[in-house]
Amino acid sequence: MAVTVKECLELQLLEVEMLLSMFPKEGEINLDEDAVSSVQRYLRNDDGALPPQLEYSIAVDVGEARVKVELQVLLPHMYPHVAPQLFARSNALHRQQQLQLNTGLASHISSLDSGELCICGAVQWVKDHSLPYLENSKISSESASKEVAVKETLHRMWIYSHHIYRQELRKKIFDCARKLNLTGFCLTGKPGVICVEGLRENCEEFWRVIRYPNWKHISCKHVENIETEGSVDNLRLFRAFEDLQFQAHGDYGLRNDYHMDLGQFLEFLKKHQSGHIFQILFGVEGKLSDK
Repeated sequence: MAVTVKECLELQLLEVEMLLSMFPKEGEINLDEDAVSSVQRYLRNDDGALPPQLEYSIAVDVGEARVKVELQVLLPHMYPHVAPQLFARSNALHRQQQLQLNTGLASHISSLDSGELCICGAVQWVKDHSLPYLENSKISSESASKEVAVKETLHRMWIYSHHIYRQELRKKIFDCARKLNLTGFCLTGKPGVICVEGLRENCEEFWRVIRYPNWKHISCKHVENIETEGSVDNLRLFRAFEDLQFQAHGDYGLRNDYHMDLGQFLEFLKKHQSGHIFQILFGVEGKLSDK
């Protein structure tokens, strides 16, 4: 007998309840309660549209030093009969060690039987197997600091989207930027523009997270890298991650389809030493009107 989406979602909620009992402290599990409520509503009346996929993260303490490794989880609607999307990350891991850790995690998950709930097991696997990668990262950092003064690179990404409207998407953008210590802005409306700046690995993680699983009309138009022996904070053009909403052109009533005032946006860019980006984003040279 074929397994139904409803049966899979019921198992997913049972596993979430189990994880919440295993990690009861505040901050150990970051879970969108609205997404859980959407799944519960669907299970009560399953003839409507499918709910959003469950997405959460678990903070795992590793070793005697209790180093934090975050396990990010995204569950397809047919999990556990379809493999979950898992990604382990830690500020204490270099990119190579993080890649190796996730390769091992993916291999472990692929070895399990289909239909088996595996997030609890994945948490235990991360706890049991992360320590060697953390130790290798520490040794690499100590060796590099003895050789030369550490140089850091400020990474700045300019991202263009056909539009940015949905509240849940905007929340994801701002939560991710805050979590990764990124500054910049999000221009809401049509077109939508995002700028993020900070450490390269954090910018790349932001780009990975916001695109997944299905944001299609989005592209990274330009990337800037600036190397310094000091702090990258001194190179930032923005002091925070700002919410930009300029006056829209025309009156479209209740239609959620309106064009932002690009003249105001150009003025904002020039105030932040980025006027040249306008042509990169839109293919035309920006000019401010005489006032």
